[in-house]
Amino acid sequence: MPTTIAPAELRADIDNFYAWHMQLLDAGRVEEWADAFTPDGVFDAQGHPEPVRGRDEIRSASRTVADKLAEAGIVRRHWLSMSHIVPEGATVRVRSYALVFQSGKEKGTVLHASTTCEDVLVPDGGSWLIRERVVRVDGTA
Repeated sequence: MPTTIAPAELRADIDNFYAWHMQLLDAGRVEEWADAFTPDGVFDAQGHPEPVRGRDEIRSASRTVADKLAEAGIVRRHWLSMSHIVPEGATVRVRSYALVFQSGKEKGTVLHASTTCEDVLVPDGGSWLIRERVVRVDGTA
């Protein structure tokens, strides 16, 4: 990955996008969260048997997970940081570290996963859409 430093305005814009996007997921508003993917977007998360393709499928898969967590009384918080932002024409590649904390009555709050998150973002008016997201858990294959 190039060592180019993204302009401060672009970094602030993308940081705001991720804050909004992850808080939707953590609040269980997965339909809105999935709307941040392009209609043909890809979500490739380690632990899923294969990448989920298309906004509608991403929405459905995310709703299933959110419902299971809610039934179990589990709250998750996603923390993205250390983002390396690389503009590539109209798209932007972002590689971040993502920590997922999980809270529940049995174990309190624990670190559920430490991951890398690699996104390809495309502009959408005054915001961004995710064309592709690849999430890999640290310390695994």
